[in-house]
Amino acid sequence: MVRRLRAWLRAFPLQRRVAYLTTVAVALAVAITSVAGYVTLRISLYRALDAEMVETATSLAVVPVAQDIRTLGGLTERALRAGNVSVAAIRTDGAIFNVPDERDHLVLGAEELAVSRLQSGYSARSGVTTGGEAYRIVAVPMTDLGNYALVLGRPLQPTNEILSSLWLVLIIFGVGGVIIAAVVGAYVARSSLRPVRELSAAVEHVSVTKELKPITIRASGDLAVLAESFNQMLRSLASSRERQAQLIADAGHELRTPLTSLRTNIELLAADASSGMLKQQDRIDILADVKAQLVEFTDLIGDLMQLARDDTASTPEPLDFRNVVNAAVDRVRLRAHGLLFDVELNPFYVVGDSDTLERAVTNLLDNAVKWSPPGGTIRVQLEGDRLRVADQGPGIAEADMPFIFDRFYRGDTSRQTPGTGLGLSIVAQTITQHGGTIRPGRSAQGGAEFTIQLPGVTSLEELTEPAGASGSAQPSPPPPPAASPTGQAAGSPAASPLAETGRKRQG
Repeated sequence: MVRRLRAWLRAFPLQRRVAYLTTVAVALAVAITSVAGYVTLRISLYRALDAEMVETATSLAVVPVAQDIRTLGGLTERALRAGNVSVAAIRTDGAIFNVPDERDHLVLGAEELAVSRLQSGYSARSGVTTGGEAYRIVAVPMTDLGNYALVLGRPLQPTNEILSSLWLVLIIFGVGGVIIAAVVGAYVARSSLRPVRELSAAVEHVSVTKELKPITIRASGDLAVLAESFNQMLRSLASSRERQAQLIADAGHELRTPLTSLRTNIELLAADASSGMLKQQDRIDILADVKAQLVEFTDLIGDLMQLARDDTASTPEPLDFRNVVNAAVDRVRLRAHGLLFDVELNPFYVVGDSDTLERAVTNLLDNAVKWSPPGGTIRVQLEGDRLRVADQGPGIAEADMPFIFDRFYRGDTSRQTPGTGLGLSIVAQTITQHGGTIRPGRSAQGGAEFTIQLPGVTSLEELTEPAGASGSAQPSPPPPPAASPTGQAAGSPAASPLAETGRKRQG
């Protein structure tokens, strides 16, 4: 039954459900209140009537009924009618004595007989006369006679008329209250759910038109928070869509030229396979060109995957940023023949993803290697919360400064150099995702200098304090060992991943 009721309610719109439930709740409240009021008044009226009748019966049981039990003290029907009562007596053997000229007598029962036998207390009940009229009947013991009980009855019609009038009033006002509650409930449901309807309409509009414009909802409280969260989601989706569209457009533009060149070279090789028109050296040059273009394609695809990577998929962890920089330096040094690396790393600890941070630092170092002259020095300095990477190349032109972090942007001087134009974009995206900033500039030697600033601490204890304060049982790593004179890490390979040192002047 309950399941059917729930299924029936779910078939209605939310506004109608709220109106129905409000009406039902008010109807139940009115019904319960009316029944409780009716029962309380009925009990109070009967108790008052019983108390009055017991008092009257007690006074009659002494005088005059006790003086002549057979005629009930000479009471007549006229006298009883004047007092609006009916009187009788019952003996312990069940004999009943009524007023001689009374036409309708009280119908007595076991309750009255029990009072005559016990000679204590009293009884009160609703009964009838021999004519079928409803009476309230009480019985009190006649202690002077010892084996009799006096029974007094009074018509219930006046009391029942009062209760009937009350019941009619309760029904009329109860139904009126339910109707008013239904109207008010429908209005309240309509007005209170208006923001929900507006939000639903806005969501439907977005789903149909695909327009990711923020919606305007006139609401407060939880609905306002929900609308703001939805707007934030729309802004994020719009920004993601714009970035995706821009990335696809830029990638398509950048891929068109190398694809055309690669296709031309492959067509030449295919034609040469049947005609043999190319010289051996030309064939070797074309194959070398194809190989270089394939390497460029591979790098470009890797960079595109890095840019499209979901930053929420990584799991941030406490890091010694010196380890990240040292790993990047070791990787770049393998392909930086003839260049020197002047590395000075001071303690600095961050919370982030080591792989993406290492990729960003590696891109900066690769950029420095690309522009450094033979025998040049690349300076890497980590001091406080700033990492500086400087080279001795020609530097960045002032006109290119605002655009060097744009995807696929390549200045006039870099168009003839290898690269995808995405390296610095990846650096900027990674640093931004970690809450930091990157700033280009000119080094003291005249080359390019990039300064990365990340949120972090210079003390390992400060990094591990929040975890300890939150009740984590994670042990704190040992402090970093002192730097050796050669600049190499003094710790063993089995040491904590946060234990690292700065290195200086490495070739």
